[in-house]
Amino acid sequence: MGNIVAIVGRPNVGKSTLFNRLTQSRKAIVHESSGVTRDRHYGKVFWNGQEFSLIDTGGYIENSDDLFEEGIRNQVLLAIDEADHILLVTDVESGITDLDEMVAKILRKSNKPVTTIVNKCDNHQRTFESGVFFRLGLGELFPVSSLNGSGTGDLLDYVVNVLEPQPEQDEPDIPRFAVVGRPNVGKSSLINGLLGEERYLVTPVSGTTRDSILTRYQKFGLDFFLVDTAGLRKKTKVNEDVEFYSTMRSIRAIENCDVCLLMIDATEGIKSQDINIFGIAQRNNKGIVLLVNKWDLIEKNTHSIKEFTRNIHERIAPFTDVPIHFVSALTRQRVLKALESAVTVYQNRASRIPTSRLNEMVHEAIEAYPPPSVKGKYIKIKYATQLPNSTPSFAFFCNLPQYIKDPYKRYLENQLRKNFNLTGVPIQIFFRKK
Repeated sequence: MGNIVAIVGRPNVGKSTLFNRLTQSRKAIVHESSGVTRDRHYGKVFWNGQEFSLIDTGGYIENSDDLFEEGIRNQVLLAIDEADHILLVTDVESGITDLDEMVAKILRKSNKPVTTIVNKCDNHQRTFESGVFFRLGLGELFPVSSLNGSGTGDLLDYVVNVLEPQPEQDEPDIPRFAVVGRPNVGKSSLINGLLGEERYLVTPVSGTTRDSILTRYQKFGLDFFLVDTAGLRKKTKVNEDVEFYSTMRSIRAIENCDVCLLMIDATEGIKSQDINIFGIAQRNNKGIVLLVNKWDLIEKNTHSIKEFTRNIHERIAPFTDVPIHFVSALTRQRVLKALESAVTVYQNRASRIPTSRLNEMVHEAIEAYPPPSVKGKYIKIKYATQLPNSTPSFAFFCNLPQYIKDPYKRYLENQLRKNFNLTGVPIQIFFRKK
C-alpha cells in the first residue's frame, strides 16, 4: 500500500509531460488505444527504492468555457480530498496567472503538503526567473524542464523524502478483498448484502491506515477483510467529475487489498472505465475476480454467458485468465461462489513453484517452440527461477535477453498458466543475462 501524489494546475503548463517524465512512460503522447484513454492518467513512480502512485488530474477536466474554471477547481478539491501530497505545476513563460492564484488559494486553505513546480525552466535565465513563484507561498519550489528532465531528479528526491512511510499493520494474516468498479454498479448492495444482516459476525478493525475501512467477515467457512472505501468521508461540496472520483477511490482500495472483486453492470456491458480499473489492479499485481452484477435483470438465452464472457475476454486481453462470475448482489445469487473464487485467487497469488518443476516445464516449452533467432543470433534460455516477491514473478536466464520480444514472453506466460495454478493473478516475467 503506497502514497498517492496528485499533479494539479491550470491547462497547458505541462502536467502530462511531467507525468510521463516521472512515470517514464510516453503513453500519453504516443499511445491512444480505444477504451483505455483515461488509463494514461495513473502511473507508478519508482525512485531510490521507494514507490508511489501518481495521478495527472489534467486529463479529467471538461474543456467547455463556462465549466472551465469550475472544472479546475473541482479537480483540485478532489486531489486535496484523496491525495497524500500535491504537486502544483506552473509555467515560467507566462508567470503567475489568475488561474494559478485561484489554485494556490485553494491549496493554501487545505492542510495538505504541496510542492510548487515551475516548468519549462530549460536555461539559466528561466531558472533565475522561477523565483517569482515563491509569491504563491506554497511549499518548496523546484524549477524543472519536463521536456528534457532537468530538475526532476531533485524533485523526486524531495518527494520520496517527505512522503510518510505507510505503517505496517498488526492485523491477522488473512486475505483482504476490495469491491471496486464504476459508480452505481452495485458495490454497496454487495457489501451491505454481505455485512448487513450478519452485523453481529462483523468486527470493524479500528486504527487501520488510510481512508479504507477494514471489516472482518467470518461466515460459511470464510474469513477475510473487506476493504470498504465507499462513502467514507462526505464528498466535497462540488459537482464532482464522477469518473475521476471513482478512479481515485478505486486506486485507494486496490492498493489496500490482495484481491479485487471488480464489478461490471450486466445491463450496460463492459465499459472503458471498467478496463481502466482492471488495468490499475493488474499493474499493482493484485489478484482479480470479475463479477458481472445484475445478471437477474438480463433476458437470457443458452448462449448469454458464453457471449458476455467472450466480449469481456476481447476487452481485457491479453490477461484473460481471470475468474468471471455472473451474480446478483440483491438476490445473493452466486455471491458465495465468487467469494470462494477470490480465496482461491489469493492462494494462487501466494503460491511458490519448486525450481525443479519450473525448469522441467521451461525446457519442455522451449523444446516445443524455441525463441525465434534475431539477426542470425540464437537465444538460449538456460534456466528459470521464481523470485522471492510477494506476487508470482519469474526470472529467465539467457544469453541475449535484449532480443526476446513480447510474443515469446506471452508464450512463456501461457505455459506457466497452463501448468500451474495462477488463475486471476498477474505474472511478471524478467529476462536476465546468464
